[in-house]
Amino acid sequence: MKKFGLGVILAAGMAALTAGSAVAADLSTPVYKAPVVEEAQSPWQIRVRALYVMPEDGGSVNGIWGSDLTYSNAVVPELDITYYFTKNIAAELILGVTPHDINGAGSISGLGQVGKVWLLPPTLTLQYHFTDFGPFKPYLGAGVNYTAFFSQEATNPAFAEVKVKDSWGLALQAGFDWMIDKHWGFNVDVKKIFLQPDFTLQTVGGAYITGTADLNPWIFGTGVTYRF
Repeated sequence: MKKFGLGVILAAGMAALTAGSAVAADLSTPVYKAPVVEEAQSPWQIRVRALYVMPEDGGSVNGIWGSDLTYSNAVVPELDITYYFTKNIAAELILGVTPHDINGAGSISGLGQVGKVWLLPPTLTLQYHFTDFGPFKPYLGAGVNYTAFFSQEATNPAFAEVKVKDSWGLALQAGFDWMIDKHWGFNVDVKKIFLQPDFTLQTVGGAYITGTADLNPWIFGTGVTYRF
């Protein structure tokens, strides 16, 4: 009986040691977790911005020595649409309209205001976006602008008509988005457009005067970004 009892105790001890070793082995074995799959972002993005459009003063009327022109600045709303080909390469199209006054300067400063025009300047740029700065997303861009002039009005009694011709121009761009989350962000953007359209003035007597308007505007924008 004593030997039988001792055997039972030894067997129970061995079982306990075996169970303890198994538990220890289970605790030391790393638990496998499936990797988190990040949801791919849409390639589409839009921004709504307020723009400050500041043309450079300059230009001339053909045949009038020392003639010059100045233009009014404008604050307007703007929408842009961006498509990402990759996480770094994107194309942006901006849409908006701006009103401007045209004024005589230099040797024709006595004319005062010559006319008023509205501009539709869609601009398409190819951008490179830097992605290694966390929520700060800077970018650089270059592209082409096509400006259409409409609602043109001669405001000086010496002229019956003012006509500024539609024109192509180059565009350079720099800016950044500060992303609050994966969808919403704050945007700051600067563009320089090289734009020098020709114009024609018709006098009340029927004569025509031609010249060039050196607009070359700076466009400063700030607004809200939304990435779909």
